[in-house]
Amino acid sequence: MKTLPPDTAVIIIDHGSRHAAANDMLFDMVSQYKAVTGIEMVEGAHMELAKPTLEDAVRACISLGAARIVVHPYFLAPGRHSTHDIPAMVVKVASEFPTIQFHVSEPLGVAPKIAEVMQQRILAALA
Repeated sequence: MKTLPPDTAVIIIDHGSRHAAANDMLFDMVSQYKAVTGIEMVEGAHMELAKPTLEDAVRACISLGAARIVVHPYFLAPGRHSTHDIPAMVVKVASEFPTIQFHVSEPLGVAPKIAEVMQQRILAALA
């Protein structure tokens, strides 16, 4: 698996919820992403309704030595949050850190691995 340059951090951002269990799932994903990729500078953030915020996660990444940050919208489809709101939030927070490079990835979208997970869930529903 191709890896990132060592001074690159990843922020996985979701919408955020009033339900703690839903928010905790993001940090389970952060842990899984770290385990699968071996990347250590990975933080989670919520757009709203819960902490940490994007700015909190950016500050954490910078404190770990990040010179570049990739923000990944943890959404399936390229809707308003992933195509407009999150990029706008990144532009705003990036203005506070002019020496750091910021990038926003595409959301999860359509992929064979997602279809595999769907099949697992569908089979589990029949068990």
